[in-house]
Amino acid sequence: MKMDVRPPVLAAEQLTVHVGRRDVLRELNITVQPGDTLVILGRNGAGKTTLLHTLAGLRDAARGVVLLSGQPYAAWPRGHEACLRGLLAQSQPDFFSATVLETALVGRHPYLGRWDWESPEDEAIALAALASMGLEGFAERQVPTLSGGERQRLAIAALLAQRPRLYLLDEPLAHLDLHHQVAVLDHFGALAAEGAGVVMVLHDINLAARYASHVLLLDGAGGHVFGAAHDVLTTERLSSAFGHPLRAVADGAQTLFIPA
Repeated sequence: MKMDVRPPVLAAEQLTVHVGRRDVLRELNITVQPGDTLVILGRNGAGKTTLLHTLAGLRDAARGVVLLSGQPYAAWPRGHEACLRGLLAQSQPDFFSATVLETALVGRHPYLGRWDWESPEDEAIALAALASMGLEGFAERQVPTLSGGERQRLAIAALLAQRPRLYLLDEPLAHLDLHHQVAVLDHFGALAAEGAGVVMVLHDINLAARYASHVLLLDGAGGHVFGAAHDVLTTERLSSAFGHPLRAVADGAQTLFIPA
């Protein structure tokens, strides 16, 4: 019997990314398979957000190609890519007269025709996404009344309502306390276990070590290291990439990285 082999949810082939005249990344080759969690690490200004936007199809690469579920973005019917990949931006727009539920329902728009209204099923999906982020009971709240952390969880809920195969997350833990940081990472870990692909920019090396299956470490000068998390996360590589010496501390089966 012939096996149904699905392509990677995301791939980059010989990808080079420029900002102005500067190479922030040269000749990147990566694949993200269903079930993978890839964490992008690097110091400020290393190009993490620029790379994520390139992987999302929002900016052109200098060279190379990005493949979404096996095809370049241009090969997908216009708008269909939003059913396959979702992006959580680093900063969220300042919402005005919108309720929490109306904002979460934005995640369902890729599935609606131009003149369609959200169905009861769409509303149920959005309410479930809100509940998964601890926002049950918030549906009728006006967005400007929310705290920074609540707004961040609302943005994540809208992304979850989109239900893509690939999640691209730029600093998803911004404004979140420790409890909600772990809850968010656990949720995306569960989605990966169900077959989604997850790519996220993080600043916390130890959270990356805990949740990543793969790590892409940017050195800020165009170079990079990509591979399994346990291979990439070494004191030598991290110290060089972040410009500060680190040391590893064993805590049972887990290794923690702390400033030396």
